[in-house]
Amino acid sequence: MWTILAEQIANATGERFQLCDRTAIGGGCINQAYRISDGQRSYFLKVNQASQLAMFEAEALGLKEIYDSHTIRVPKPICWGIADSSAYIVMEWLDFGSGNQDSWYQMGQNLAAMHRVTNPKGFGWDRNNTIGDTPQQNPWTQDWVDFYREQRLRYQFSLAHRRGGHFPREDELLSAVPALLCGHDPAPALVHGDLWSGNASVTQAGEPVILDPATYYGDREVDIAMSELFGRFPTPFYQGYDAAYPLDEGYAQRKTLYNLYHIINHFNLFGGGYGSQANRMIDQLLP
Repeated sequence: MWTILAEQIANATGERFQLCDRTAIGGGCINQAYRISDGQRSYFLKVNQASQLAMFEAEALGLKEIYDSHTIRVPKPICWGIADSSAYIVMEWLDFGSGNQDSWYQMGQNLAAMHRVTNPKGFGWDRNNTIGDTPQQNPWTQDWVDFYREQRLRYQFSLAHRRGGHFPREDELLSAVPALLCGHDPAPALVHGDLWSGNASVTQAGEPVILDPATYYGDREVDIAMSELFGRFPTPFYQGYDAAYPLDEGYAQRKTLYNLYHIINHFNLFGGGYGSQANRMIDQLLP
């Protein structure tokens, strides 16, 4: 596998790459991850079963979509494919630091710039991808209410039923989505799609970076909502974002609706108490 990887990196970069060091690093609960180097250049490598190639292809194209927007830093995808019996993705290696208030303020400003990138096709993306390792459906849809209700909530509920999930007010909630989003007419913004604190960082030089996207075009508020779900980002992030692109009235209610998608997904990924949390959120949203 390692010889094939070195050849693919050389083909993609146009520069000879002879792998002389590989170090296993934390890659989350889904993939194996490594820092690989030829002594001069380093890359970040993620590896999984060959059956997961489509997941890496979608990740690479999602990174490229954001990279090509020239708004916020993401690791540049280098190459991806199959090596022996494994799927892989290689991207540039970034050295991360702790950041400061200025870095997080700029993170908010840069994300706001990314959210101003729109698509005339509407809401969705050119391909399906994953949220974690859960399939995420992205058919182009002109109406945000329809897209969010059908491709986000209803789809996750259908997966949760297979895990034994029980949501007594599911149908009531799905019927209420138009009312919950009434008067809100978002533009189809380029969104990260999975923007929790583990997927945002700052380089040692102080440049904001977002990682591991579940890219599509949606309501920009889905990113801001998730940034508050598992521990808020530092306050300067929200100050920077608001200065560049203030949120619309009613965000506080929509935040719960948008984060419900992620909590049901966490039930599908991990089970446990996420089902109960989802039901509490549904009760909060409904009279």
